[in-house]
Amino acid sequence: MTHLFDVCQKNTPRHIRDRALLLVFLRLGLRREEVSNLAVRDIDWRNGVVHIRGTKTHQDRNLPLPDDVGQGLVAHLRHVRAHAQHVFEPRRRPFTAKRGYDHVGNAVRALLRRAGIVERGVHALRHTAATAMVNSGASFKDVADVLGHRSLSSTFIYAKLDLQSLSQVALPWPGGDR
Repeated sequence: MTHLFDVCQKNTPRHIRDRALLLVFLRLGLRREEVSNLAVRDIDWRNGVVHIRGTKTHQDRNLPLPDDVGQGLVAHLRHVRAHAQHVFEPRRRPFTAKRGYDHVGNAVRALLRRAGIVERGVHALRHTAATAMVNSGASFKDVADVLGHRSLSSTFIYAKLDLQSLSQVALPWPGGDR
């Protein structure tokens, strides 16, 4: 994951946007459509909350705005059009939902290619976010709430346990070493 951030360290608008995209995907676990639909007005800076408009489940949710994500978004928003409605909209017209969706996907795929990751797509970042949450101690219910899943079974598919870390806290098999 750190390698992804390594390929966007320059202070250019593109690299600043790419860092903001990575932070939103990896820290909030959003779907691509949720990221492309993220409007500037959806961010409550004063209370540190992001309103996510549910796309797949049609259930909106509010997520806390982590400090690093907020800083990344502020840096990015300083480089967008003055009257941009969406956080990650393309620089040029047309500013349609489809074009915004494609723009986010193309930007992330280009970033993944620069990092040498060609066999994975944009959705892999959502899986990575879920896995990171579980491995850092979040419950599956908490992860499901962040990801906007209605069912825990969906979350189980996304979140892969770090078996090496788990083996260090697991109790030994009672029938072993006789």
